[in-house]
Amino acid sequence: MNKARIDFSAPLVSTAWLSAHLETDNVRIIDGTYFLPNIQRNAAIEYEAEHIPGACFFDIDDIKDPQNNLPHMIPPAEIFSSRVRKMGISDSDYVVVYDRLGVFSSPRIWWTFRLFGHENIAILDGGLPKWLREKLPVTDQKYSPKDGHFTAHLNTKFLRTFDQIKANLDTNEELIIDGRPAGRFSGEVEEPRPGLACGHIPGSVNLMPTLFMNPKTGALLSKPELHNVFVSAGIDPEGPMAMTCGSGVAAATLSFVRFLVTGKIAPVYDGSWTEWGSTEGAPVATSQS
Repeated sequence: MNKARIDFSAPLVSTAWLSAHLETDNVRIIDGTYFLPNIQRNAAIEYEAEHIPGACFFDIDDIKDPQNNLPHMIPPAEIFSSRVRKMGISDSDYVVVYDRLGVFSSPRIWWTFRLFGHENIAILDGGLPKWLREKLPVTDQKYSPKDGHFTAHLNTKFLRTFDQIKANLDTNEELIIDGRPAGRFSGEVEEPRPGLACGHIPGSVNLMPTLFMNPKTGALLSKPELHNVFVSAGIDPEGPMAMTCGSGVAAATLSFVRFLVTGKIAPVYDGSWTEWGSTEGAPVATSQS
């Protein structure tokens, strides 16, 4: 990398912008691809075969809390710091994260960095699919950076726990927005992970992240259009809310688009339905209840 450093803080960047800044000294790129367990694809193998030049692979099922059996729960700050340093990322760097499904798991990485105090992080709009359609460069060469200087500081206001969500059933201080598909939310379709109850957290509302995206390009809609998606669902994007889903991935996408609209980061229920739906005594609502 030999281009001058930049001072840039936009939360969403275009493929054109990133292609022009691949050599910029303080720009770091992350492939944050994650596939749902019912999809027979391996993100790490696909990264090794083809990725944006200079990108490191961030595996949310590896960089997680080792003491928690739930999928990809946030790791302790010291683990996150250590792994991010190995990616060559420092506190002063501008991080761009993408994934192979457009804008699917990259917001989970964005939210995790914001949770640990790193504000200069953006998502590549349209992800790798848009990058490839535009015939921009990819490589199979492994990126081996020098260790960075990164320090994580957990900001719990962006995080919700089981106990907090359960307490909210009585207080209704926050609107709980669930990003799972409608059939899973209603309880009419079984969960892809075995052993989970079917349904949703009582009082929560359903809002799919795909509603915020252009189905032809995979890129996010314009800011006014994003705002209208919330309003059309009967949701005030400025109001207090917390996001949930199956395991905290789609929830982070909802948090990201809400940030694009309002500049406010909605907290994510990290355990999401995988925790709630497997916890004895946790109340469950269905479309019939």
